[in-house]
Amino acid sequence: MKAYDFCLPNQDGVEICLRDLKGRWIVLYFYPKDNTPGCTTEAKEFSALLDEFEKLGAVVIGISPDSPKKHSNFIEKHNLKITLLSDENKEVLKAYGAWGKKKMYGKEYEGVIRSTFLIDPDGNIVKEYKKVKAKGHAANVLEDLKVITNETEN
Repeated sequence: MKAYDFCLPNQDGVEICLRDLKGRWIVLYFYPKDNTPGCTTEAKEFSALLDEFEKLGAVVIGISPDSPKKHSNFIEKHNLKITLLSDENKEVLKAYGAWGKKKMYGKEYEGVIRSTFLIDPDGNIVKEYKKVKAKGHAANVLEDLKVITNETEN
C-alpha cells in the first residue's frame, strides 16, 4: 500500500514533505503529546537508536498534534535527535488511521492512537504497528527493519 503523502512543519517551522524523503526508509510514528511519560519514553528510545536506523538508510519522524514550538521545547528538554512534525489539524493522523476513538477509565474520547509505519524507499507501507506500547517499541521497529532490509538486499 502506498503511503499517504503529506507536507507538515517540523520543530523549526520548516515544511517536510514525505515525497522529499523518497529513496530512504522511513519510520513514521504517531504519538499523542509531547512531554508525557509514554511519549517521552518513545521519543528518547528512537533518539537513542537513531544512529542504527541511519546505518540502515532510515529516517525517523514523529508526528503529533502539538505545535512546532512545543516540539522544539520537547526536543531541547530531552535532547532528542529525531525530527518531529506538527499535525495540528489532524489531517495526516486521520489519513493513517492514527486518530480515533479511545477509552480511558471507562470514558470514550477522540485522540491519537499510538501507531508506527515502516515505509520503504519507494513510498510503500511495508509494516504497520497499531496501538503500540511505548517502552521497547523503537527497538522492535529497528529489529524488523534489519530483517526487512536484509531480505531486500539478498
